[in-house]
Amino acid sequence: MTCSSKHIEVPERLTVSHEALVKTGLADRCIAVPVREATDADILLVHSEEYLEAVKTTPYMTLEELMEFTLQHGDVYFHPNIYHCAKLAAGATLQLVDSVMTGKVRNGMALVRPPGHHSMRSAANGFCVFNNVAIAARYAKQKYGIKRVLIVDWDVHHGQGVQYCFEDDPSVLYFSWHRYEHQKFWPQLRDSDYDSVGKEKGAGFNINVPWNKVGMKNSDYLSVFCHVLLPIAYEFSPDLVLVCAGFDSAIGDPEGEMRASPDIFAHLTHLLMNLAGGKLCAVLEGGYNLTSLHQSVCQTVQTLLGDPAPRPANLDGPCTSALESLHCVRAAHKQYWSCLKHAEVEKSAEEETWPEPPKRLAPPVSTALVLPEGVACPDGCKRFSSSEDPVIVNKLSLVLLVRAPGSGLSDGAWQQLTGLLQGLAQGHTLVLMQEGEKACVGPTASSLLGVAAPPLGKLHAPLPEDVEALERLRLGLQADWKLLRTTGELTTQHHMATLHFM
Repeated sequence: MTCSSKHIEVPERLTVSHEALVKTGLADRCIAVPVREATDADILLVHSEEYLEAVKTTPYMTLEELMEFTLQHGDVYFHPNIYHCAKLAAGATLQLVDSVMTGKVRNGMALVRPPGHHSMRSAANGFCVFNNVAIAARYAKQKYGIKRVLIVDWDVHHGQGVQYCFEDDPSVLYFSWHRYEHQKFWPQLRDSDYDSVGKEKGAGFNINVPWNKVGMKNSDYLSVFCHVLLPIAYEFSPDLVLVCAGFDSAIGDPEGEMRASPDIFAHLTHLLMNLAGGKLCAVLEGGYNLTSLHQSVCQTVQTLLGDPAPRPANLDGPCTSALESLHCVRAAHKQYWSCLKHAEVEKSAEEETWPEPPKRLAPPVSTALVLPEGVACPDGCKRFSSSEDPVIVNKLSLVLLVRAPGSGLSDGAWQQLTGLLQGLAQGHTLVLMQEGEKACVGPTASSLLGVAAPPLGKLHAPLPEDVEALERLRLGLQADWKLLRTTGELTTQHHMATLHFM
């Protein structure tokens, strides 16, 4: 992101995204949330009064004064309407938070500009005027009394404004992956590296995953989610998930130069949806290739609506550079998180093209049940008798889940696993249960219908013998299943991050 690239943050980013949602029919399935301007009190939750008062004067400046004001800030531009637009962007984000926290909607996405995650307490930066997501986190804590907020920043740039806002705050867990290239890529900060873990009481609550090469793919993104973010996020147990949803990390973007396809955002979104009881707000940040931007927005929104995720494609294992970053992050954070305690220390000139994401269909029957007599069919499901053929699994790839009495698995853990595994096989899931498990039919059906599983609460460190058994299994399988790798060496003993369900 440089001064010469300022023209890429254009109004068309919103229009093409909204038009795509309308064209695909997704907009009709969403609830439109009214927009408001953020108040001074909202903005002052994050920004200084001196900075706010300075921005307030921009609508009355001459062109020369605006240019001079712009030069006082980094990689951002001001025009007479920027103050109004920035207040709307922050206010729309807060409206979405209100709607989710009050239960009016299950989750949602705010399509806003200007973006926010680079903006700092007393300075605009990187196209950003007010820090929309940081304001939303403090607003939610103040208004609803929530204790823990998870911020996931998958934009290709480091959201240093968010990091600086919460780096000493253990109630906000900030995760960011970003193009870094050993500090050669904007914003070129030493604080963006993996060993910037937070300060004082906030140590361990700032997670930076630096991408030191371009060209990261779906496998690299999923590996970091599975081996770093998800274990820590479940241990953190947030009350609200906010996503800095920047799609400059998708293929074709001139800023990111990454190779991840738009459908990967369906899977990343799905993996976050069982946290915080499903309370998830995605807020648009970057994304400058108008094609991959609108495709990625649609993939995200369709998943938030509960449609099955597309079949994961092109998963060939993380690259060496991604494994190096992943390993360094796990090592840097192992002292702070029980789930990592056993982690051992250790561009083309041609225009890129990629296939259109496969069409995703909402099935006419989302969840079908074959139940014994006397067991009520939960709302939202269709009941079949044992003599009927539901025709739901014929010739389909599917995930088979079997629950038997005495499994030792708590109902909450069962619902979490059911929800997570629906991201595979395009949501085709067959669950087999014995009659002794009648009490679990309702919660299981709820998870199959896309209702977020209840939070698991505080998770304890796994038993050493369980970790050793899982590690032996992982080492035996990783040669064939490359997403199980956490370092570049296949033969070295490394311990994986595990979730321990009580």
